[in-house]
Amino acid sequence: GLCWVFLVITGLCWVLLGKWRSCMEVREAYGALGFSLNIAPQQEIAGDHLRVCAQGHTCCSAEMEDKLGQHSKVELEGMMEETSSTLRSTFISRHKKFDEFFLELLDNSEKSLNDMFVRTYGKLYTHNSEIFEDLFSELKRYYTGGNVNLEEMLNDFWSRLLERMFQLLNSQYTFTDDYLECISKYTDQLKPFGDVPRKLKAQVTRAFIAARTFVQGLMVGREVANRVAKVNISPGCSKALTKMLYCPYCGGLPGLRPCGNYCQNVMKGCLANQADLDPEWNLFIDAMLLVAERLEGPFNIEAVMEPIDVKISEAIMTMQDNSMQVSAKVFQGCGHPKPAGMSRSARGISDVFNSRFRPYSPEERPTTAAGTSLDRLVIDIKEKLKKSKKFWSTLPDAICTKERASEDEEQCWNSHTKGRYFPEVVKDGLTNQLNNPEVEVDITRPDTFIRQQIMALRVMTNKLRNAYNGNDIYFQDSSEFCNTQPVSMVTLYSFP
Repeated sequence: GLCWVFLVITGLCWVLLGKWRSCMEVREAYGALGFSLNIAPQQEIAGDHLRVCAQGHTCCSAEMEDKLGQHSKVELEGMMEETSSTLRSTFISRHKKFDEFFLELLDNSEKSLNDMFVRTYGKLYTHNSEIFEDLFSELKRYYTGGNVNLEEMLNDFWSRLLERMFQLLNSQYTFTDDYLECISKYTDQLKPFGDVPRKLKAQVTRAFIAARTFVQGLMVGREVANRVAKVNISPGCSKALTKMLYCPYCGGLPGLRPCGNYCQNVMKGCLANQADLDPEWNLFIDAMLLVAERLEGPFNIEAVMEPIDVKISEAIMTMQDNSMQVSAKVFQGCGHPKPAGMSRSARGISDVFNSRFRPYSPEERPTTAAGTSLDRLVIDIKEKLKKSKKFWSTLPDAICTKERASEDEEQCWNSHTKGRYFPEVVKDGLTNQLNNPEVEVDITRPDTFIRQQIMALRVMTNKLRNAYNGNDIYFQDSSEFCNTQPVSMVTLYSFP
């Protein structure tokens, strides 16, 4: 008789245990997330209070479900942070490296010119060095984002140099300001410096436009990536995340990972706006790659700036060689200047000029800027840029890896139980989320923040395409400019 009673009792226990299972495993997993266990039931309770997970027997109190919901948001933010960290750090570090390189290159070129001209022309140079200092400070101002018209600035440099040299080569005369102005009118006609100014203008302009625009592009890439990696989590996404990541806890299956396609659908819904950035991002990366090719080839600023001292010196020698013809032409056009009192040491100047300079021997050239070369920097960045294409649309793949989603299609969490997930994976982007079975997405309201980033990329891509063709977007003819790009768009979105 006792035996029979014992069997009945144990039978009842099994029935009860079968119905109200222990929540030990869930408590452990919940505690491992760093939460206090005093709100976690020891065994299953009725789940009428649950708002996201299935109501039925559950290991979750209402407060637990809330806390897990909050935690799922933090988790998505963490996943985005982690998944985008390589992309973000690439843009941060390469922007810094290119910027350092270009600034150091300018400093080196200026120092090199200064050293060479001091040795070649001595006091003659030091008394007139502000012309060259101004040239470099304007180049630097342009590079760092100043509104400098490179062509006009370079024309101005050669005009000033002509005025100054004309006075030095004709020091037996005095020249009024009006007379000097007349001289500069002859710059184009006389070509006193030979072909150097024309060639240099083309090279410097293209190289500086490309360098500056490329560095701005790296900065825009950096800002956009940093901003878009911070997700705006909608209530619909939050609910779907909780269901995917933590409803298995409430159902007593804390170790069960979501099915792969289920995870994809949740991420496509949560990151729909990010995916919409992709087409514009890819065009931006393509434009960056085109300008990178220019930097390696004909628009290589290093190849232009390194020999600039020798080029300018050649131009000065050409002017010396032609000084008689140039002076005769100017006197003919501008009238004969008044003789100066001979007290000025007129004699010595032409002797200094005739000493002709000795160009640097190669081993005296300054070492390359920032311990690297432009070619090396460009090879490195091109490879990194290529890898970053399609980054935003492949985020669901990057997040639903085998560490986070189950590879076993049968033994996985399918949103309500352990088993196969049947719905198909939806396509990328906002408009395709109309049919997303997991996330409620309001497809009529694109994320304005992401739209701003799309706009910023569009403006930058336009600048890059112009730079690729050797044009500076700020200095096109204004009527032509308005046809290609409303002015407000350029100013509309500038980064700090």
